Amino acid sequence: MNLGPTELIIILAIVLLLFGSKKLPDLARSLGKSSKEFKKGLEQEEEDEAPKDAPAANKPEDRPEP
Repeated sequence: MNLGPTELIIILAIVLLLFGSKKLPDLARSLGKSSKEFKKGLEQEEEDEAPKDAPAANKPEDRPEP
């Protein structure tokens, strides 16, 4: 799906009509914040997955029998 300049202008005009010129800065700001939070969540998920690959110290098969 390739969007050219004409399609982008039409999309921006529709967004402007739907939300109005006063709400567009707030909409853009919230979109930027949500994008930043999404990227931060992806990075945090990658960090959380890394320790799972390491062997756990308290596995039942690692404990000595009494």
